[in-house]
This record gives sequence, C-alpha cells and structure tokens, in this order.
Amino acid sequence: MSRDRFLEDYAEGEEVRAPGVTLTEADVIEFAFRYDPQPFHIDKMAAEQSIYGGLIASGWQVAILAFRMLVQVGLVGRGSLGSPGLDAVRWHLPARPGDTLYPVATVSQVRASKTKPDRGVVTLAYRVDNQAGETVMSWQGVQLVAKRPE
Repeated sequence: MSRDRFLEDYAEGEEVRAPGVTLTEADVIEFAFRYDPQPFHIDKMAAEQSIYGGLIASGWQVAILAFRMLVQVGLVGRGSLGSPGLDAVRWHLPARPGDTLYPVATVSQVRASKTKPDRGVVTLAYRVDNQAGETVMSWQGVQLVAKRPE
C-alpha cells in the first residue's frame, strides 16, 4: 500500500490488515510502568489474585500497537492531517503476554469537506483480534485527510 495516500485513495468498505505482533511479558510490564501502572498490568502476583487471573496488557498499549502497525502498512500516509477523536472505544477481552494481536481497519465513509475544499474525512472502524480470532478491542475513528495536490 502506498505511503502517499490522499483522500481519493480511500474506498468505502476497504479493509486494511496489519500483520500480527506478539505481546511479551516484558513489553506489557514496561509499558504499564510508564503509562498505566495498575497492579494487574505490572505485578504478576497481584494480577493472579485479580479478576483477570494473570497479567494483562493495558488497553492503551493494545490501541497504540494496533494503530502503529496499521500506519506501517499504509492506512494513513502523507495526506494525513490527524484525527479529531475516537468514539466507542471498547476493550472486549484482555490481551495477555503471549497473545498475538491482529489489527484491522475498515473504511466506513469517505467524504469531502463542505467548507475546506483541500481535504476530507475518512471514518474508520478499528478492530484488534487475538490469535484465536477473538476481538479484544474495537473503536471508531475519524481521520482528516488532504486531497491529492494538483
């Protein structure tokens, strides 16, 4: 997929898939110590006594990994102008050390801006599945994208 994606390069119904990434225990603990230091993310013994029965990754780590991987395979490119936000963020199942995460983004809508003729909006449905095909996380996102320069 081209890194030179602009608004005209998105199609409704298009699905972008990234290869899997496997979470290691060290990755989970390191991320959590820095950004989400809850006991079930950083302390194996505390995590075993929690409702999760073991260490789990921060949901934010799952989201960040998924988005990074999708960017790397070309979901967004030079035309990206950022995002005004996310909706319907859901963590369906815990992601655990040893799990392999597979992110998918589906283009729900592509529309040109009515007020800014140089850009448009791409609405995306994101999903992250584990190695068993179970969805661990989902969210909706809006990406502002420039039109291709003339």
